[in-house]
Amino acid sequence: MRIVHQHGPCSPLADAHGKRPAHDEILAADQNRVESIQRRVSATAGRGKLTKRAAPVQPGPKKSPGHSASSSTPSLPATSGRALSTGNYVVTVGLGTPASKYTVVFDTGSDTTWVQCRPCVVKCYRQKEPLFDPAKSSTYANVSCSDPACSDLDSNGCTGGHCLYAVQYGDGSYTVGFFAQDTLTIAHDAIKGFRFGCGEKNSGLFGKTAGLMGLGRGKTSLTVQAYDKYGGAFAYCLPASSSGTGYLDFGPGSAGNNARLTPMLTDKGPTFYYVGMTGIRVGGQQVPIAESVFSTAGTLVDSGTVITRLPATAYTALSKAFATGMSASGYKTAPAYSILDTCYDFTGLSDVALPTVSLVFQGGACLDVDVSGIVYAISQAQVCLAFASNGDDESVAIVGNTQQKTYGVLYDLGKKTVGFAPGSC
Repeated sequence: MRIVHQHGPCSPLADAHGKRPAHDEILAADQNRVESIQRRVSATAGRGKLTKRAAPVQPGPKKSPGHSASSSTPSLPATSGRALSTGNYVVTVGLGTPASKYTVVFDTGSDTTWVQCRPCVVKCYRQKEPLFDPAKSSTYANVSCSDPACSDLDSNGCTGGHCLYAVQYGDGSYTVGFFAQDTLTIAHDAIKGFRFGCGEKNSGLFGKTAGLMGLGRGKTSLTVQAYDKYGGAFAYCLPASSSGTGYLDFGPGSAGNNARLTPMLTDKGPTFYYVGMTGIRVGGQQVPIAESVFSTAGTLVDSGTVITRLPATAYTALSKAFATGMSASGYKTAPAYSILDTCYDFTGLSDVALPTVSLVFQGGACLDVDVSGIVYAISQAQVCLAFASNGDDESVAIVGNTQQKTYGVLYDLGKKTVGFAPGSC
């Protein structure tokens, strides 16, 4: 599947007259996501307490209850999501029989896939494509309350014997509706009986997308539901710029043969993909950070977080090493911006040489950050190191999508590995 940035010209949802989100909006939404992830991680680890989510509010009478349900590596192009008022990337899939195409955010930090559905008797946000209509699919069926799959949901309910789902995100966005099953089409592959949320009460920062594809480690995720077909493996490559394209592939060989592998740590809770970060290099030199700084709360790799977050001790050391390299080259500093505090003024400069930055993981795997992922440009007069501090050493570190650009990032549940293949898109 082709990946595109939501805000880029290649996005199927692009609107030439649409307003692009400001950088402060993107970074504020990113901070909300990070705080939500960290709360979930803390609750799972017993370091914090989350308020239990209520059962779903019933979306209303179901006028169209639907009908009874009667490989080679597939590839989806992936594009960037900023144009849709999010910092995420999007792919286009088919749903139903006959299949209709829908553009959705793909997210390794979520499990349940969902789309907005007709008749949407409560509330739906505006999306570019028509809403999915269960009545027009011959393979659609609601999941019953007695189906074990209903209990796999983090938050569920029941009405008229039909299972309800509810998901609330860190920024206050939410989706509520019927838990259903239908045929999902990924490139040339048809996944029959795929379970997803048919949302009839949806609100939030989803831009013009039709919904979300959950690629986490939970039971309701596409990764787990299609395990028999793809072995729990997939890989994506995010383009260096919003005008480029990447890919989302499924299957064990999806990242090629040159991926640098590190163990996937599966004992730290569901959904997220944990790895063991061991160090950081700047300009080829190891930054003096004790490995225990990273192991305190752990590290996860996430497709939906924009800016990589580090423990305060690690970030301070990285920022200092990067600033030393920039100072040696004579670059002028600039004011901090939002969560980014190590910034430079490149006004009038046609060429800039940045110190290299590498993230090192257990097993020797190394992610040599592409130049497009080292800094985040607010303007030519304000270009900032694209990393931020957690503010403490107890919160989980997150490798964000800015630092993943141009790499084939592999997730393999079967082999319990995460890999990074350089120069993949």
